[in-house]
Formats: sequence, C-alpha cells, structure tokens
Amino acid sequence: MAKKQPKSQPLVPAERIERAILLIRGQKVMLDSDLAELYGVETFNLNKAVKRNRDRFPEDFMFQLTAEEFEDLRFQSGMSSSWGGRRTPPYAFTEQGVAMLSSVLRSPRAVQVNVEIMRAFVRLRELMSTHKDLARKLADLERRVDGHDGRFQAVFEAIRQLLEPPTPAQKDRRIGFVMPRKPHDR
Repeated sequence: MAKKQPKSQPLVPAERIERAILLIRGQKVMLDSDLAELYGVETFNLNKAVKRNRDRFPEDFMFQLTAEEFEDLRFQSGMSSSWGGRRTPPYAFTEQGVAMLSSVLRSPRAVQVNVEIMRAFVRLRELMSTHKDLARKLADLERRVDGHDGRFQAVFEAIRQLLEPPTPAQKDRRIGFVMPRKPHDR
C-alpha cells in the first residue's frame, strides 16, 4: 500500500488571503499590492508583467480603481496618504484575473500562492452559498411555524439579524465596557 504524503504547509495562511479579498464594484477582487506581497514580488514588477501581457487581462479580469474608490479604500483601511506611499490607484484583479496571473508570473512561489488563492475564492463561494441556504431554510421554517407560537418570532428575528452583514456602525462598535476615569488626586 502506498504511503500517504504529509500535507505540505501553505506558503501563506488562508486567513491572510481571505482578508485580502475585497468587494469592489460588486465583485470580489484582490489588489495588486496585496497580490505582489503574497507572490513575493514588487508591485511595480507585477504591474509591469501585466502590462506586457495586457491582452490577457480584459476589464472583467482586472480594472484600475477610480481616484474616488482609491480614496474610500484609503479611508476605510487607514492607508497612509503621505509621501512615500502609493500615488496612483491600484489595480483590482477578479478571480479570473488572479488565475490569469499564473500564466504571467511563472516562479514556483507564484504557482503555489495562486493555488492557495484559488482555494480561498472557492471557500468564500461555499460560505456565501451556505449563508444563502441557511436564510432560505430559516424562511421555510418560519412559514411552517407561523401562527403556532408567538415566542418563535423573537428567535427568528434574532437569527435573521445574525445572518445580515454588519453595518458600518456595527463594524466599528467595540465589545466590552470602558472604566470611568477617576479624578486626579491633588
């Protein structure tokens, strides 16, 4: 019987990749700077390789953020806008664009990281599908229970709120409490 090969450790933690996947223009994308960091290359070199192969990256594979989108992204992520930082809006690569990068960047690291990124996109799709299935099953259950017991309505409402994506105000909300400051003794 053949001996099983031990599963190799990924070059990049899945959580790091998943944090780099953003929703821009209604599409899940990764920015050129995040991809360059994952691949272990300079952003300039990644973009240079893409520009040399521009015909491989149509608009649905890659697009450049507008100045407004870039400013919003800077504000949301706390990116520095001072000298030394990026001065031009980044390029955003869709899942297909990231897959196409594997034909442009041929290093062994790029190939391995690309596989890990593709797996992250698949996990994200599965998670979203599960979320939709859960919402549908909740609605079905609510219809069947409707009218039997008013106490279930509170439970359904609580579950529905958990299924909703957090609003910007909820994302910034801190958990815990703040101790009141004591006046300084003089």
